Amino acid sequence: MRKFTLRNIITLTLIALFFGVIYWIIGPIYTALTAALTPFGLAPAANDILEGIWVMAGPLAGLLFRIPGSATLVETLASIVEMFIGGQFGAAAVIAGIVQGAGAELGYLVTGYKVWNWLSLSLSVVFVTVVTFIREMIFYGYSKYSPTLLIGLFLIRLVSTFIFSGVINMLIIKMLQRSHAVD
Repeated sequence: MRKFTLRNIITLTLIALFFGVIYWIIGPIYTALTAALTPFGLAPAANDILEGIWVMAGPLAGLLFRIPGSATLVETLASIVEMFIGGQFGAAAVIAGIVQGAGAELGYLVTGYKVWNWLSLSLSVVFVTVVTFIREMIFYGYSKYSPTLLIGLFLIRLVSTFIFSGVINMLIIKMLQRSHAVD
């Protein structure tokens, strides 16, 4: 199994810093989107629309570094950066980051950390979607919503996560590989 090199650690840290800032920027957008959707009774959808952005770092790191734990580590570090620069979710962001990273990690774990392609990235996307949705059910009251709303929210989250953490992450990885910025 691969181990972290100095180049990996530097790249991992830069990715965590970059996504920590992105997550911090998304906070006020989430608030505005929630306010815009509230009159239509769709405020919970704001979180699911943006979830794909909030979980990008984990699947990206897993596929990029191909080292067990990298998805969880990058997502957690990014959430710590978000918290320290004044993200509106405070320490709750770190808990979310750990959960998101662990969810992303499961997709690579299922393949035994041996498959590094669309399959493993897609599995990572599905697992992070399911794990974070369960978190919402337990901690944020999703369990009180009607089955129809739950299905809608889950599908919105899955599409968002597939677009941002799947398609866009794959494009980022391809660009980094072509530039020889990563192994």
